[in-house]
Amino acid sequence: MGLFSKFKKGLSKGSSLLQGAMIRVSGRKTLSEEDLFDLEEAFYSCDFGPDTTEAILAEIHSFYRSNKDFRGEDIRLIARSVLTEVLRGSEGRLDEVSNGKPEVICLIGVNGSGKTTTSAKLGHRLTQDCKSVLLGACDTFRAAATEQLKEWAHRLNLDLVSGHHGADSAAVAFDAYTSALSKGCDYLLLDTAGRLHVKDHLMDELSKLKRVLQKRDDASPHHSWLVIDGSTGTNGVAQAKVFHQKFGLTGLVITKLDGTAKGGALVSIYRELKLPVYFLGLGEQPDDLQPFSIDAYLDSLLPDQADSTAVLPAKQT
Repeated sequence: MGLFSKFKKGLSKGSSLLQGAMIRVSGRKTLSEEDLFDLEEAFYSCDFGPDTTEAILAEIHSFYRSNKDFRGEDIRLIARSVLTEVLRGSEGRLDEVSNGKPEVICLIGVNGSGKTTTSAKLGHRLTQDCKSVLLGACDTFRAAATEQLKEWAHRLNLDLVSGHHGADSAAVAFDAYTSALSKGCDYLLLDTAGRLHVKDHLMDELSKLKRVLQKRDDASPHHSWLVIDGSTGTNGVAQAKVFHQKFGLTGLVITKLDGTAKGGALVSIYRELKLPVYFLGLGEQPDDLQPFSIDAYLDSLLPDQADSTAVLPAKQT
C-alpha cells in the first residue's frame, strides 16, 4: 500500500465527516445559514479546534462575499489553503547527527498512547533505511511493557536492553546508551513509562532519565517526542503543553488514526505549540508508521474528486 493509500485509509473517519458536508454544498452558487452551520459542525467534529475552524469559516465568508463566480466546490480548496498555511513548518524531518555517538529518541506520553508499539515500528523503519538501532525498555512500571517490547523486538529482529519489573528506568536508559555506544548504533530508542501529565512525581522521573543520559552525552536525548493517541482529540493539546513545559518536547507522533480518531487534533496541537509532527500511526502493521506529510494528510482529509491540483479563482473586489 502506497503512502497516500495508507493516509487515506487511516484518516477515513475525518474524511467521511468532511466529505458529507462538502457534497451537500457541491454545485451550489449560494450558501444558506444551514450550509454554513453544517460546514462549521463538520470542521469542529474533525477536532480542528475553534481557532482553525473559525479561520476556515472566515475565509469562506470572505471569498463568498467577494467572488460572484463562487462555487460550492471552492470550499474544499479554501479549507485546504487555510490548513496548509496553519501547518506550515509542521513536517518533522529526522536528520542523523554523525558524531560517532548514538542519536537518542525518547518517546513519552500518557498510558495507552502507543509508545511501546511506536518504539518498535520506528526501530523497524530505521533498520529498513539501513540504520543500526537499539531499543531501550525503560517502562519498568507497567508489568507487561517490557515483555511487549521484547515480543516486538523478536518479531522485527531488533536489539533490546531491558531491566526487571520495578527497576530504575533511568538506570535502564544508562545501560541502553552504554550498549548502543559500544555497538556503534546509529539510534537508541527509549520507550518510557506512561504517566499522567498532571502527576509531578512521575514527571520528575523523566527529568532524572534526562540527567542520567546527559552524563554520557550532554546533548542527549536529541529528540523528545510526545506520542499522542489521535482519538483523544483536542485534549491532546493540554497533554502536550504540560509535557513540553516539564520535559522540553522536540516533536510529536500521532497514533491510532486508523480507529475512531478524526484526524484534526494534530492541527490544534501544532497551532498551539508549533511542535513538528514526525510520524503518524495509521494501522497496526510495522509499516503503518508513516512520516507526516502535509500534502498526503490534506489529500486524505479533503480529497478533490476532480483535480487535487486545482486552484481558486482570484477574489474579486
